[in-house]
Order: sequence, then C-alpha cells, then structure tokens
Amino acid sequence: MEFVQPIRDPKQIQAIKKILLAQSARDHLLFVLGINCGLRISDILQLRIGDVITDRGKPKPYYELREQKTKKGRRFPFGKNVLKAIELYIDEVGGSQNSDSYLFKSRQGAQPITRQRAHQIINSAARSIGIKEKIGTHSLRKSFGYHAYKSGVDISLLQSIFNHSAPSVTLRYIGITQDDMDDVILNLNL
Repeated sequence: MEFVQPIRDPKQIQAIKKILLAQSARDHLLFVLGINCGLRISDILQLRIGDVITDRGKPKPYYELREQKTKKGRRFPFGKNVLKAIELYIDEVGGSQNSDSYLFKSRQGAQPITRQRAHQIINSAARSIGIKEKIGTHSLRKSFGYHAYKSGVDISLLQSIFNHSAPSVTLRYIGITQDDMDDVILNLNL
C-alpha cells in the first residue's frame, strides 16, 4: 500500500466536494462520508442502501457495522454534511433502489465499485484542483483524523476511533508528527 497524505487545506476539501458532486452524487457521498466518519474504504464500499436510508427514503442518523479489519462492532453517527450528501444521493437515484443494493454500486453490475475505482475517483478530483501530494482512499480517513485533531479533539479519542495502539501512532498516522517536525525546522532560523 502506498503512503498517502491527509488533505490538510479545508478549501481543497470544498473544491473536491464540488467537483465530485458535478460528476455524481454517488462519488460526492463517497468522499463526504469518508472524510466525516473516518471509516476504512473497505467498510465504506460494503455499505448497502438500507444501511444509510430508511424504508421511507430518509437518511438514517447513524450506521452500525462490524469493521472488516478489526471485527469490532462500531456505531458511526452521520453529521449534517453526510446527511445532506445522502439526501443528494437519494434525489439523484430516486426511491426505486433496493435497500440490499450497494450504496456505491458499480455502473457495470450489482457489485460495489472497487478500491481501485474509489482511488481513481478521489485521486482524479485531487489532481484536478492541483494537489500534488499522494492522495488516495486512505487520505479520507487520515483527513478525518487530521481535521478532528486540529479542531481540538483529544488524541486519545482519535486513537480509540482508529483502534491504534498508542497516541504516537495516531499522530504519525494523521501527519501531525511530520507537520510538527517541519514547523520546528522551518521556524528556527538561527
């Protein structure tokens, strides 16, 4: 797996959201869900329509899952941006979708899009706004952690969300350690 960076600039996040929404509500939802929930792409791609949309066609307030990697049960509430992205998705696909269908269904069949296709979607949008750093599906999870930490969320809480063994692992994972080291070097002008 290639090492990727979080998307640190909120303006770039907004620009990517705009580009993806112009492509499709599905691609927009993929991005918005990823940066707001901190789920692994393997868990996101397994979501079914019935996991996020009620029988009445309204967004559910949260999602409960058993993580593929850790096998732990988790509950992920949906914030207002995710709920809005789900509503946009519902508007685009209509109410005729089967609740057992994959949320991020491939256009070639009944299966979800692949990790590789998700990477292409995210990477292409990032490149189109001028991001040169390595960006991929894991950037969504890292961006979630990076911005949560920068907004004041305690690192031990993020450590628990990510299921990391130590706060130092989480800091390194979300790119804070490297940022801090860069700041020291750049700001010390003797």
